[in-house]
Amino acid sequence: MSMNRRESKLTKKQVEQFNRDGFLMVEELFDAEEMDLLIRIAKADRQVAEQAYERLDLSGHRSKLWITSALGEDIYSAFVHCPRIVNPLEQLLEGEVYHYHHKVMLKEPFVGGAWEWHQDYGYWYSNGCLFPHMASCLIAIDRATTENGCLQVIKGSHHMGRINHAKAGDQTGADIERVNDALKYLEIAHCEMLPGTALFFHCNVLHRSDANRSPKPRWSLICSYNAARNPCRDKPNHPSYHQLEKWPDSRIKEIGRRQLELIATEPLRRF
Repeated sequence: MSMNRRESKLTKKQVEQFNRDGFLMVEELFDAEEMDLLIRIAKADRQVAEQAYERLDLSGHRSKLWITSALGEDIYSAFVHCPRIVNPLEQLLEGEVYHYHHKVMLKEPFVGGAWEWHQDYGYWYSNGCLFPHMASCLIAIDRATTENGCLQVIKGSHHMGRINHAKAGDQTGADIERVNDALKYLEIAHCEMLPGTALFFHCNVLHRSDANRSPKPRWSLICSYNAARNPCRDKPNHPSYHQLEKWPDSRIKEIGRRQLELIATEPLRRF
C-alpha cells in the first residue's frame, strides 16, 4: 500500500486501517538510492558496531540493537526528520510529534536471536509517559522474511490496552498468559518487507520476531515518536518534549552521499 509521497499524507483508508489493526505497511516509502546509502553507512558505522548491545532471548540466542536519542548531521537523523515519516505519524497520533529515539536492529545470519512478545508502551510506561500517544516507524534495511526473523504483529492487539511486562531472558516481555489468550481471538501478521518499505505501528500493539535461522541478515531502522501533548519524564535515550524540525526529503541523499565519501578516508563519526 502506497501513500501520496508528494504531500507525505496517508489516505483516510490507511488511517482507518492503522486504527483497526494497530499497524500500517507502506511499500517503497524510500527509494533504491536512499536505501543503498543507509545500508552501506549503517554496516560501515563503527559507532553502531561498538555501541550495539545484546539481549538474550528465552532460548539463549543473542539479539543486538543500537539506540540513541541524539540527532545530528547523519543519515539516521535525516530519516528521523523526514516528512514521509513525521507527517503520517502526526495524522495517526492526531497532532504534533517529537523524536523519542531511534535504533538500528542487527539480526545477523544464523545467530540473531528472537525478540519476545512485547508492547513498546510496556517499556515506555515505566519511563513516565502518561498516555500511549506514541508510535514508531520501522524501515527495512535488508529484505525481511519469515526465514530471517521478520517482525510479527498481533492485529488489533493495541485495543487491549497496556499489558503487564516482566523479565523474559535478558528482555522484558508481555504477560504470556495474556498474549496466549489474545492469540485465541486475534490474527498474527508476518511483516515481510523489501528494503525501503516502512511499517508504522502503535506503541500498544503486541509484536515479536523469531531468531534468524537463515544466511541473510535482517537489519532495520526504527524511529520512535511521542505526541507533543503527552507528558513524559526526561531520561537518557527517552527524552521529554522538544520541537522536531522537518527536513526536506532531499536531505537523506545529500547527507548520505557526504557520509559515504568520508568512509573511504576516515572512520565514520557523528557530527
